[in-house]
Amino acid sequence: MPDRIIHIEPLTAEAFAPFGQVIQLAGAHHYPINNGMTERYHDLAKVELGGTHPRPLISIFRGQPYALPLDLKLVERHPLGSQAFYPLSASPWLAIAAEDEAGKPARLRAFRPAPGQGVNIAMNIWHGVLTPLERQSDFLVVDRGGEGNNLEEHHFQVPWRIVQ
Repeated sequence: MPDRIIHIEPLTAEAFAPFGQVIQLAGAHHYPINNGMTERYHDLAKVELGGTHPRPLISIFRGQPYALPLDLKLVERHPLGSQAFYPLSASPWLAIAAEDEAGKPARLRAFRPAPGQGVNIAMNIWHGVLTPLERQSDFLVVDRGGEGNNLEEHHFQVPWRIVQ
């Protein structure tokens, strides 16, 4: 099973670019508002809304923790919209993504975001489910609502193992 091992790598904008954007303050365009009392970090991710009557959804997901090593049995994608995850604490978590090969997930990668980093997974990109580590964690999630089926799941016959 060595070819089904995924080593966790640090999350960087360059490494994650094939899958979407990293949401972070570092390097972001920003400017003061509200009489200089607030700094606005502007346009941190590309929200994509496709299909019939799309609308943005803002939700909070509360995820139960996973332990490492993790046997990854399922990935999903959203063909009609992007999906952004921003942690509401400094607790560790993983962002898992994969390339598409003939409609199936391929070349899976697991990223460990630093505190203060989130991700925006582009429309129709294979990705793991919400994967907090160590403790229950809350995430602000921006994704798509509206008509149409915006969820496709892929169950692996043989799980992938995610290790440190």
